[in-house]
Amino acid sequence: MTESNGSMPDWEKRFRAPRVSLPDWAEDAPDHALFVSNATGTYELYAWNRATGEQHQVTNRPNGTTDGVLSPDGAWIWWFDDKDGDEFGIWRRRPFTSPAATAAASGPNARDEPAVAGLDPSYPAGLAIGRDGRTAVVGRSTDEDGSTIHVARAGEEPVEIYRHRESAGVGDLSHDGSLIAIEHTEHGDAMHSALRVLRPDGSTVAELDDTKGGTVELGLEVLGFAPVDGDTRLLIGHQRRGRWEPLVWDVASGEELDLDLADRLRGDMSAEWYPDGSALLVAHSFEARGDLWRYDLATRTLEQLPTPAGTVSGATARPDGTVEYLWSSAAEPPVVRSTSGAVVLDPPGMKSPGSVPVRDVWVESPGGLVHALVQQPADATGPLPTVFDIHGGPTWHDSDSFAAGPAAWVDHGYAVVRVNYRGSTGYGREWTDALKHRVGLIELEDIAAVREWAVSSGLADPDRLILTGGSWGGYLTLLGLGTQPDQWSVGIAAVPVADYVTAYHDEMEALKAMDRTLLGGTPEEVPERFEASSPLTYVDAVKAPVYISAGVNDPRCPIRQIDNYVSRLAARDAIHEVYRYDAGHGSLVVDERIRQLRLELAFAATHLGTPAPRD
Repeated sequence: MTESNGSMPDWEKRFRAPRVSLPDWAEDAPDHALFVSNATGTYELYAWNRATGEQHQVTNRPNGTTDGVLSPDGAWIWWFDDKDGDEFGIWRRRPFTSPAATAAASGPNARDEPAVAGLDPSYPAGLAIGRDGRTAVVGRSTDEDGSTIHVARAGEEPVEIYRHRESAGVGDLSHDGSLIAIEHTEHGDAMHSALRVLRPDGSTVAELDDTKGGTVELGLEVLGFAPVDGDTRLLIGHQRRGRWEPLVWDVASGEELDLDLADRLRGDMSAEWYPDGSALLVAHSFEARGDLWRYDLATRTLEQLPTPAGTVSGATARPDGTVEYLWSSAAEPPVVRSTSGAVVLDPPGMKSPGSVPVRDVWVESPGGLVHALVQQPADATGPLPTVFDIHGGPTWHDSDSFAAGPAAWVDHGYAVVRVNYRGSTGYGREWTDALKHRVGLIELEDIAAVREWAVSSGLADPDRLILTGGSWGGYLTLLGLGTQPDQWSVGIAAVPVADYVTAYHDEMEALKAMDRTLLGGTPEEVPERFEASSPLTYVDAVKAPVYISAGVNDPRCPIRQIDNYVSRLAARDAIHEVYRYDAGHGSLVVDERIRQLRLELAFAATHLGTPAPRD
C-alpha cells in the first residue's frame, strides 16, 4: 500500500481499520480472554490477559483463523486448523502464554499440538471442553461417516459415543462433566433439531423432540448447562410459540420452566446464564435491531439493560454481574461495550469512518409484508443507481449493523437496499419456514416486490439496478438474473450456488442435509425441484453482464459447479467476468476483501457509467 491513511478513501479505511470480536473468557479463569482481530491485515486469534492488559497473537496463517475456544481453566487455547479455508481439519491447542514465555518458538503456531490424538480430519461439529482440563467432547462430520461425537481424555484413545448419517453436533458439557447435550436431526429435517442428553459412556439420560406430535415441525437448540456443579438444568431455545424463545429444562426430572416472555418481548430471543446461575442474559432481536435483558429466575422479573439503538451481535455476563457486548449500527462502526458504560476493548490504530443510517421500508409481497433496509448518500435525491445487496444463509437476516461493503457502494453514489425475504430469520418461524420446495423462487418474489417499490417511489433508476450477494445471496443473484432477466442491469455474485445439482454432489455433508430439507429430497428423488431452483436452468436467458467471484477451496459452494455455469455463459459469448482466489467460502485477508470489492465497483462502473472505485 503506497498511500497514507490521510489519502486513503473512506471505503478502504473501513476494511483496514482494526476490529475486534467480543472477547470470550475462561469460566474458571475470567482474566484469560480470547478474541479475533484483523490488526495484522488478516483475521487471527489473540489472547488477552485482562489482569495485566497484555495481548498477543495466537495464530498466524496465510488465510487467517477465527475458530478458537478457551479451556475453562484458561490454560489452553484450542483452534481449528483447516487448509486454506476448506473447513476440513483438526483441532490444535497451545498454552495461554505470552510471547515472552515462548521466545524460543519460531512463530505463533510453533508450539501448537494436535488437541486430540487419534481423530482424523473432518468438518467440525461442535466442541465442549471439560473443567478438569483432561476431557473434551468433539463433534465431527464427514461425507463417509456422517456425524460422529467422541469423548477424548488426556492420554487415552478417544471413544465414539454417537454416530448417525444425518447432521448432529455437540451442544454443551455440564459443569461437572457428567452430562453431554447434543443437537441432532435423525428425523431428517436439517432445519429443526431435536435434543438428546448423554452420559460420557454414550447412554441416554433424556430426550426432547418438538418435531413430532404436531401439525408442524419445531426446532430446539442447546444454549448451555447451568454453571453450577451438580446442576442438571439445561438452557435451551424453542419455537413453540412461533419464534425462538429460551426455556430451562431440568434433564434429570424432566421439568420445564417456561419463561413466558411472549407478552413482554416481540421477536426472537436467545439467552445465556449469568455466571452464578441465578439469572439469564436474554438477547432480543426484533425488526433488524437488538437489545439485552436480564431475567431473574427467582423472582421471574425482566429488566432491560442499557444499550444504544442498533444491533447487539453478541453479549456475555461477567462474574461481577456486568455485561459486555459487541454493538454497531449501520452508521456507527462496531465497538465492544459494557453495561457500565465503558469501552471494553479498543484496538489501537486507524479508526473506521462511519456511514449513513438505514431507514426501514415495509412492502407488500406475495408472502406478506417484507422488511427492507435502505441506505442512500446523504442529501441525494433519486432516481439513483441502486444495489440490491442480498444476504446469505438463507437462515439469516440483515440488520441495522455496520457493514463495510454496503457503505462503500453508498460512498460511490449508490442507494443500497437489503431485503429480509421469506426464509430469513428474525420474523418468526412461519416466515423462515416458508422457504420450502420452490427454493430461490420464493425469495425472488419478495425481492421483486421491493424492487418495484424502489423504482415506483423514485429511489431507484430502473436502468441502473445491480443484483448482488454472497453465498445464498450470490445464488439468488444468479437465479434472479435468469428468471427476471429484464429487471436487472448488472449481476455480481460472490461464492454462489450456480449449478444446484453439481453443488449438491460436491458440497459438505451438512449442506447436503439442508438441501434435502429445503427441496424435499435428493436430485435423484426430486429432479424437477432441483431443476426449477438451479440458476443453470436459466443461464441462457441472462441478459445482464455477470461478475462472479469464487474461492477455489470452498466446501459450501464448490468451484466445479461455478465452472459449469461460467462455461454456459462463455458458450454464447455472454458478458461476464470471473475472479478466482485461493481461499474457501470468503476470505479472512483484508487486502483480498478490498481487492474483490474494488473489482466489483469497477465492473459496475464499466457497465453502468457510474464512478470508478476511489483510490
